[in-house]
Amino acid sequence: MIRTLVAILTLTATQLQAEAPQVVTDIAPVHSLVAQVMDGVGTPDLIVPPGADAHHLALRPSDARKLAQAQVVIWAGPALTPWLSDPLETLAPTAATLTLLNTPGWAHRDLTGGHEHGAEAAQTNHAVDPHAWLDPEVAMVWVRAIRNTLVTTDPDNASQYTANAGRALAGLMSLHDRIAAELVDVQPGTWIAPHDAFGYFTDRFTVAAADAVADSEAEAPGPAHLAELRTLVESGTVTCVMSETKGPTDYAALLTDGTDARMGVIDDTGMVLTPGSALYADLLTGIAASLKACIAP
Repeated sequence: MIRTLVAILTLTATQLQAEAPQVVTDIAPVHSLVAQVMDGVGTPDLIVPPGADAHHLALRPSDARKLAQAQVVIWAGPALTPWLSDPLETLAPTAATLTLLNTPGWAHRDLTGGHEHGAEAAQTNHAVDPHAWLDPEVAMVWVRAIRNTLVTTDPDNASQYTANAGRALAGLMSLHDRIAAELVDVQPGTWIAPHDAFGYFTDRFTVAAADAVADSEAEAPGPAHLAELRTLVESGTVTCVMSETKGPTDYAALLTDGTDARMGVIDDTGMVLTPGSALYADLLTGIAASLKACIAP
């Protein structure tokens, strides 16, 4: 009788776990934040694998199936993954959708370096910088929004989501403090970014790049711009030129050749990291470590 009761309880628990909502996310940093809030309830699916170009990706049949089965979709938004907009409308029209770049409560950074708040950013024609996850304080706003969405769509697990979000928020505060301490000796304006994607991170920790090799990953720099960057390096103002992790190092080599400037690598999405709860903290601490090692060894 006791064994039968245990078996029934075990089966019931398994069934309840299987009934966790099907949650789909777009990029690894967002997936990591959602995984933290869902810990012990379920595991979110990831559409954009590490190393893939989040801005330009062809949806695989397996990903289309994930979207078709999704009850909740949590994504950065069309400013980052524009190719995902149409599939969301056609494959997941009834899913609860959270567009993180549209959430209120934080300052959006436009690509001219200015800042606007949520409603203002949504109503302007400015190109909003979509790499907002690189600011842990923005990530805290997003975690609260993720918690609220999951609690609303899956109230049976509300207490678990709420407790997990509390732990995630405490972890993000601690992460912020650790990175700030790590970068205390790093001077702003002393490095060149591979492309204009790190503004949220550098604004938060006051370690702005002197410039970027390119405005975006898809653009190649012109000769005049490279000459300007080379002048900064030769003058000694810039002591570090970064390349994207797993990306070409040709421009960094060109800009530092024959100078005392160092080369480094930096990553904005976690290209070589394992997806999961730990990825977000690993990504930001990796950026901080790369900057410190290259600029202030």
